[in-house]
Amino acid sequence: MIILSTLNARYSHASLGLRYLLANLGEHATHTRLAEFTIKTPVDKMLADLLADDPRIIGFGVYIWNVNETLTLIQAIRAAAPHIIIVLGGPEVSYEVNEQAITTLADYVVTGWGEVTLPKLFDALIHGPKPLMKVHAGVQAALDDLQMPYHLYTDADLKNRNIYVEASRGCPFKCEFCLSSLDKTAWAFELDPFLVEMDKLYARGARTFKFVDRTFNLKPETGRRILDFFLAKIKTDDPLFAHFEVIPDHLPDMLKDAITQFPAGSLQLELGIQTLNTTVQKHISRKTNLTKAHENITWLREHSHAHLHVDLIAGLPSETMDSFAAGFDELYTWRAHEIQLGILKRLRGTPIIRHTELFEMVYSESTPYEIISTKDVSKAELDQFKHFAKYWDAIANSGRFTQTLPLIMDAANESPYARFHTLSQHLHTQWQRSHSIPLEALFTEVAHWLIAENPDSQTHDAIRQAVTDDYISSGSQGKLPWMKRGLTIETKQHTDAALARQARHLS
Repeated sequence: MIILSTLNARYSHASLGLRYLLANLGEHATHTRLAEFTIKTPVDKMLADLLADDPRIIGFGVYIWNVNETLTLIQAIRAAAPHIIIVLGGPEVSYEVNEQAITTLADYVVTGWGEVTLPKLFDALIHGPKPLMKVHAGVQAALDDLQMPYHLYTDADLKNRNIYVEASRGCPFKCEFCLSSLDKTAWAFELDPFLVEMDKLYARGARTFKFVDRTFNLKPETGRRILDFFLAKIKTDDPLFAHFEVIPDHLPDMLKDAITQFPAGSLQLELGIQTLNTTVQKHISRKTNLTKAHENITWLREHSHAHLHVDLIAGLPSETMDSFAAGFDELYTWRAHEIQLGILKRLRGTPIIRHTELFEMVYSESTPYEIISTKDVSKAELDQFKHFAKYWDAIANSGRFTQTLPLIMDAANESPYARFHTLSQHLHTQWQRSHSIPLEALFTEVAHWLIAENPDSQTHDAIRQAVTDDYISSGSQGKLPWMKRGLTIETKQHTDAALARQARHLS
């Protein structure tokens, strides 16, 4: 018996990588099973599950988000069943192999692509001769030679989890903080067989399709055919949702035409911006035409119902917090639905390390290897930014504060970044943390802060009403301090109006 396992970040995630490996195991597939857990699953429960079949080999997919938990699990396996052969693969163990605690515990490590190399390793482990080398460099397969894995999503997966799919692999761009910068180019799966597999998933009940392609719109003709496929499936009484990562400065008319046809709630586009500082762009080998990206995002906001998700990264080489704030302020005016704020991570193998000495970049030695400080940004500034990002997620990106957010951000004497920074610092001072804040407390404290910031008492009722409408629209069942029991007719009217406004925001 062979087990292929990984620890997902949460249950709603289903591992596409494991399923690709299983689909391409050949003769070994008949005596191999998948065992997916989450990073929150107790070790004893995972251990019991894995040992129940008395496996000969266990292979683990190791990622930046699960390496510590996987290490703990492997230590438990070594103590309970030292005869089991442990094989590791995945991005986290594909580089700097000799410098990691988890790889010292493994019998074998497969770096890079595993679909060709892993079955050959299993052949040797089962039939002999036993491999002498511990590390096996993955052989990159021709995509047309790979068996697609989508039949391995179970009915329970389709009902309860995100379904990850890919129409291509790799990336032609060289952004130095990203593992995809190590790819030579992007490779596309043959489109007709891929769409046949998507059709089978849909027929089985899949309604959420999350594409992991790094550059979905690299070839507009291919992107258009995929969009048309989903458009043909959309029914008013049976909606679906598709998510794509899109190059922000490359949106030809043939794609725009298809995107405008998607109804509200059916399409999400992730558009990586990362920085609006052109000097920083050069340092990280990023080539985004920001003028064109602005035009495209503005066009999408005004002419489509697509939900727009854009990204910014703090701590990049030569970026100061002032220049980052200026970039945030500019991006805020582009009116994307979400601005996802991240902090630079030193992913193993990425060329971002070439800047370490020049820009005095200090990274955490533990996962997720976040930047601690740089020549241009202090640790204190980055710590404050982390609070900013957490509260931005809870307030702006959550969609719960659609009426309140404009009140927060509208200040004649402060920029958007400065304004929200003031709020985030206030909230952090209040609780000394930026997570696990009860919704009632968050809504209440935001209202108190807004009232304190607006000395004109005539605005206070409007502030409370906006916060109340957002609170009720969020589905919360509690009661804010100034709310009476039950909904008055007036509050009910405000709530109905708030729900209508929120629906327009989400569209």
